Amino acid sequence: MSYCVNCGVELDASAKACPLCNTPVINPKQPVRESKTPFPEEKEKVETVKRKDMGILLTTVVLATAITCALLNAFVFQGIIWSLAVIGVCVVLWVILVPVVIYHRLPVYVSLLFDGIAVAVYLYMLVYMIRSDAWFWGLGLPIVAYVTALVELTTVCLRKLPRSFLTGALYIITGIGLLCGGLEVLIDRYVAGAVSLRWSAVVMTVCVIVDIAIITMLSRRRLRNMVRRRLHF
Repeated sequence: MSYCVNCGVELDASAKACPLCNTPVINPKQPVRESKTPFPEEKEKVETVKRKDMGILLTTVVLATAITCALLNAFVFQGIIWSLAVIGVCVVLWVILVPVVIYHRLPVYVSLLFDGIAVAVYLYMLVYMIRSDAWFWGLGLPIVAYVTALVELTTVCLRKLPRSFLTGALYIITGIGLLCGGLEVLIDRYVAGAVSLRWSAVVMTVCVIVDIAIITMLSRRRLRNMVRRRLHF
């Protein structure tokens, strides 16, 4: 015999609740069922964001920034066309992120060329803000063209020539030396009208020493294997 714990009425053996007060009947011999948690037991995957959606978001943010700054420049902060600097940065940012976010099938060489053109266009937009174009034709454009060509050449070496940790370091360090030397030559030629290497000579000397060490390691198999074991690659 069993009785209700609330009102004491006698209960039937198959009763699930008290017929008088509706108190649930709990059998102490049966295991207590655990209540379900409010969180889902199965893990669900979050829907992947499409490149098209990311491209729309990026384009909207960049376009809104450019238009807002142009309107502020036209109606509030007048006197100098400062909005060209912001609009130029937006254009460069959009061009750089296009192959990453929107169209990833664009060849890397074409993408780098577009990046260089975008930076050149940005500098030319600054001409209208500064009202002087001598620096653009004498310094800005040559530096952009030189850096773009150097980055293209380094990319070709990294993608087409035999590639490893040591060869990659060789290409990059050589590019750094050429970059520093070329920048100082272009700057001295524009500022002083003559070329005299100073700080870039120190950088190029260090790069040459490191390049010679890397070439030596590449030419000797035991040295090459030792470096691989030490650096774990």
